[in-house]
Amino acid sequence: MVIQYMDKKDKKNELNNNKKAEDVKKERKYAGKLAFYIGSLNKGGAERVFVNLAEYFQNKGYQIVMVTQYQKEDEYVLAEGIRRVISDIPPEETTGSRAVNFYRRMSRLHRIWKKERPDLVLSCVGKNNFMAVVTTMFTKTKPVVSVVGEAKEEYPNRLMKALANLLFPFASGVILQTERSKSFFSQRVSRTSVILPNSLNPLFIRERFRGEREKRIVSVGRLDANKNHEMMIRAFAGLAGRYPEYTLTIYGEGELREHLQKLIASLGLEEKVFLPGVVPDVAERIEKAALFLLVSYSEGVSNALIEALALGLPVIATDVPSGGTQELIRHGENGLIIPPGDEEALKAAMERLLSDGEYAERLGEQAHKIQERLAPERVNRQWQEYFESIM
Repeated sequence: MVIQYMDKKDKKNELNNNKKAEDVKKERKYAGKLAFYIGSLNKGGAERVFVNLAEYFQNKGYQIVMVTQYQKEDEYVLAEGIRRVISDIPPEETTGSRAVNFYRRMSRLHRIWKKERPDLVLSCVGKNNFMAVVTTMFTKTKPVVSVVGEAKEEYPNRLMKALANLLFPFASGVILQTERSKSFFSQRVSRTSVILPNSLNPLFIRERFRGEREKRIVSVGRLDANKNHEMMIRAFAGLAGRYPEYTLTIYGEGELREHLQKLIASLGLEEKVFLPGVVPDVAERIEKAALFLLVSYSEGVSNALIEALALGLPVIATDVPSGGTQELIRHGENGLIIPPGDEEALKAAMERLLSDGEYAERLGEQAHKIQERLAPERVNRQWQEYFESIM
């Protein structure tokens, strides 16, 4: 048997090497457990943000559980390894009493947190934030609430606003998306809130198209009253005579499809205005377009607008009450901003860009720079640093 003796220097080196090995091992161990709580994964802006964040944190070593109240048909697909839990009460437990059903939903959600034991849960959209704060009480899970849309839309009456101001201070964190949103809540809430942006969808990170642009005006959004596609179509109709070579294409689906199709027919624009529905390759469909429009009455920080800017499209967007458009566009520098519901202002802005191709190109060049500001790794890192400061 050979016995090796080490001097003090050798022992110190071995201890240092062991310490480094332990540090590497710790880095490879899972970083913690996060839960994301939302109504469903139905294809929409908030849902996509949650899915993207979940995948990012999973790649950083976190164990992820996605908790949704419902499961719908047309949903985003979760990355492999992310577990899904449905929080709604099963049909056999449903009663005729709304109060009893609400209590059972709360109890079920509380049991989920007790069983899953996430270090932190991120919730969003209206009542979900209330549910997250209340059901994590007396657990070790830290709730973080987020308001990703227009605050007045998520909390539309005095009771909802009062509940937000009452419950949000009990959350471990409050995330808003615009400075203007802070003014909606009490000083106690706004003072402790942080502003965190949405990251850019990686599919829209690419070189800007610099060839001859197609004579197409495009928009992306759900076909509902808030998006105000009717005004968009009427404004386009007012310019169609002067720009007969241009078409308007609105990508999206919704309850107003039939109404919009009848409007298009009544204006004689069946060969000029198209509603192709939801398509999987939006970036490829719109990157060569001459102009992008977003004319909603209200939005948070629109993902569709972020993506259009990132592609370097000349854009026109409404100044929504949340301040979301102002967060993204500097009027006259990287896009044009108009008042919501102002058809004449929309026509004038469209006329300006369609009649001056050089000016439209300058706006598009500046718009493209948002890729750097909202790059996924940069923005997601901000979310990670915030979560880790709480945990």
